[in-house]
Amino acid sequence: MSNQLMVGDPAPSFTLPDADGQSVSLAEFRDRSVVVYFYPKAETPGCTTEACDFRDNLASLQGAGFSVVGISPDGPEELASFTSNHGLAFPLLSDVDHEVAKAWGAYGEKQFKGETVVGIIRSTVVVGPDGTVQHAEYGVDAKGHVARLREQLNVA
Repeated sequence: MSNQLMVGDPAPSFTLPDADGQSVSLAEFRDRSVVVYFYPKAETPGCTTEACDFRDNLASLQGAGFSVVGISPDGPEELASFTSNHGLAFPLLSDVDHEVAKAWGAYGEKQFKGETVVGIIRSTVVVGPDGTVQHAEYGVDAKGHVARLREQLNVA
């Protein structure tokens, strides 16, 4: 299992393929803030709700200086379909081996339909321009999450 990140921790670096198979790294977001969110599976109800919520709030987040990146174990082809089906205008990255999720504390035991399972823990980490964690939430509820995050980040 993995340890959760705390405010002030350096964000673990990553380079992962996006929906087009192009490599995207955390280093590309240096000198600006980025919201990195982990979700279990594209096209499932909770993950679709969350992704569309980020889509619908993207302009206000970007206006406040935040980029958004989603990470899941889905392959690039599934991410491309998810992006297209829902008009997502931010990068979705493929972490098929869960290595990035583990490094970020977003993989481990969780409750799913009353059972304890091991998998992606719905999580959101905000990384500041200096590469350190500014905010971290684990086990978030997809519904209303982005509104709560905007409030915590003071984004109008």
